[in-house]
Amino acid sequence: MAEAADFPGLTPSLARRWFRRAGVLLTGAPLLAGLLQLPAGQPAYAAGSDPVVVSLNSLTPSAPTDGDTLTVSGTVTNKGKKAVTDAHVDLRVGQLLTTRSGIDDVAARTDYVSGADGTEVGGKYVEKFSKLTPGVTQPFTISVPVDKLDLGQDGVYQIGVSLSGETATAPYEQVLGIQRTFLPWQPEEADTRTRTTYLWPLISTVHMTAETGPGEQQTPVFLNDDLAAEISPGGRLEQMLSLGKGLDVTWVIDPDLLASVDAMIGSYGIQGADGTSTPGTGQAVAKQWLAELQDAVEGKEVVALPFGDPDLASIAHNGKNVTGTLSHLKSATDVATDTVETILHVTPSTDFAWPVNGAVDPSIVKIATSAGADKVIARSDSLKETGDLPYTPSAARPIGGGTTAVVADTRLSTAFQSDMTRAGSSTLAEQKFLATSLTTTLQTDKQRTVVVAPQRMPSASQAQTMEKAITALQDSNWSESQELTASADTKPDPGATTKVPSASSYPATLRRQQLPQSAFSQIATTQDKLDNFKVILTDKTRVETPFGRAINREMATSWRGRSGEAISFRRGVESHLNELTNQVKLIEKSETKLSGGSATIPVTVQNNLVQPVDNLVLRVTSTNPTRLKIGDDDYQEQSVAVTGGHSQSVKFTTSSNANGPITVIAQLYTKDGQKYGPAVSFDVRVTEFTAMAMLVIGGGFLLLVLAGLRMYTQRKRAAARRAEEPGDGHEDEATEENADGENHDGDESRPKGEPEATAQADAPEQPSDPTPNTAPESADPSGTGERVDR
Repeated sequence: MAEAADFPGLTPSLARRWFRRAGVLLTGAPLLAGLLQLPAGQPAYAAGSDPVVVSLNSLTPSAPTDGDTLTVSGTVTNKGKKAVTDAHVDLRVGQLLTTRSGIDDVAARTDYVSGADGTEVGGKYVEKFSKLTPGVTQPFTISVPVDKLDLGQDGVYQIGVSLSGETATAPYEQVLGIQRTFLPWQPEEADTRTRTTYLWPLISTVHMTAETGPGEQQTPVFLNDDLAAEISPGGRLEQMLSLGKGLDVTWVIDPDLLASVDAMIGSYGIQGADGTSTPGTGQAVAKQWLAELQDAVEGKEVVALPFGDPDLASIAHNGKNVTGTLSHLKSATDVATDTVETILHVTPSTDFAWPVNGAVDPSIVKIATSAGADKVIARSDSLKETGDLPYTPSAARPIGGGTTAVVADTRLSTAFQSDMTRAGSSTLAEQKFLATSLTTTLQTDKQRTVVVAPQRMPSASQAQTMEKAITALQDSNWSESQELTASADTKPDPGATTKVPSASSYPATLRRQQLPQSAFSQIATTQDKLDNFKVILTDKTRVETPFGRAINREMATSWRGRSGEAISFRRGVESHLNELTNQVKLIEKSETKLSGGSATIPVTVQNNLVQPVDNLVLRVTSTNPTRLKIGDDDYQEQSVAVTGGHSQSVKFTTSSNANGPITVIAQLYTKDGQKYGPAVSFDVRVTEFTAMAMLVIGGGFLLLVLAGLRMYTQRKRAAARRAEEPGDGHEDEATEENADGENHDGDESRPKGEPEATAQADAPEQPSDPTPNTAPESADPSGTGERVDR
């Protein structure tokens, strides 16, 4: 932002303190002059070769005023091979830095440069060491009244903490190590304060899956229990909350984080590698974290991102032409307000879109505003200044179409992105942040707004450093806090750039991290399957909510740099949806025997879901309708409704006019005509009796009757011969009577003297076995040689 033209503004206090500053200003001589003042014998070390490492672990107060005492502490470590003797640590007040680029230059230097690093404060404000042994680290602390530093006009001063001493090879005093930092000096309230907005992001990676427990409670299942660690004492998100609640900041929240923590309050599971889940243990910390967050945001500005924090640049560059992608973005925005209001009991602003690192191009802006946002949080290294403004302009810029770009300051926004676990790094970052802020204020007497948009997911140590810097800034004499909405509504500077950079200017490093088009294609496939599944459900919310939110998470910004995890998550969502849809299916059938010209064929639909399903149509089709008809045509359809956890057999009428196997295909459809699940095919074998077969059977029966008559005639003849033989008349009468078989067992229906054979031949035929030839209805798969109802 016109950094080459940065210059300090003048304040009314300048004349009042002029004489006091005159000596200090002399230390701002050019670097060349400093080099010419190198004392004879002073060794010239290569960059980064100072034998002693000086670490500055704390500097308090960060922005002193009149009457304060400046205290610096840290350590010195002799990394050389020779001992250092007669050593002491001293403070050096360097030149007044008038531009933000000048601050960057000083921060980039490593080794001591005589003249450029100022003069020692000296006197009693030193700490002495008789000897520094190689490899040994020793602490130091120096306290000096600010008025002893002879600071001049308001602004930023270079402060050096140096160690001087002697070595055996160079037995004279010399500077053997130095650490530089910056001292913001604004002892009185600035004539015009800068209005500063600091975004405080509560965003995490994806934790919840689409999977839920089978019961009515639908117990959520998480990828892991990392979120419980993040919100536990000392965790990253616990630190963000506990540190942020004492600051005057704008909270920027991903509603997915709130929904995930809220889901942990009840029972939840942790996904296992074998497909099972184990109980999560973060209920107590989840409840406490949400309660503290509700208190922290009360009365504060809350900006809600679309649910899941979708990657706007990935959508703009790779996803916008895939069917359904923009509707997912819209749904993510719509659900954001309800989620925040329900859980935090505050109404958030959903007017802001935040692309990754504030990098924008025309397509990103278009996508960012397509879901309803009319403000885009950009960054000054993307929306660069091209005019002649001699100062950093206010954040708000109209970029056309009723859209406002809120341009965050790059230097301030990236101040805490490095490793802040070491105290030395944290202190230097804090001081540079404050120095940059003050220099920005002193550029002009014109009041401006500055927005700071840090990294999306600061670490715990980064959050701690941010909190210290913001606290010092809010207590300073040159800055005052302002909400993001107010900064966006500020009247823009007339000379500030409003031209959105072209697509070719989008950083290549960010482009390589984007979700590919294949990711959005897979999301579209999953959505199609979900839409087809919902048609048959009586309670659609059981899948709409978990899968709808999971699809939002598939587009999350947090997948950048984690392509493998992103692919695994998308596959997991689709796989679980397939598992659910397969719970409603047709039972496989083996060959079915049809004995006769017509019969019914049962086909079984199984529903292993916990809820009933309807809006299903079962179609059974004959592949050879000239031999086997289903109903009156080649196929027949019937509506199907099955209660949860049950099966339903549906019977279809068939008619055949030929023997042999015919293949039949059963297929489920939704009411809107979409196929549901795989088809089931089975053979129907027809075994109908023909006319020739009846003739053969009739002929066999006639032969049996004739054989019986012949046997009867032979018996009669044998009885007559026995009657002609001599013997007892009574015996012959009885024998003849028995042989004739007359009136046995009280049979009086036959007229006396009528032959028995004639009576038996004329008797009516007995009825056949009325038992049906179809096996009882069963939900189990049909066995081999299954018979069907006549």
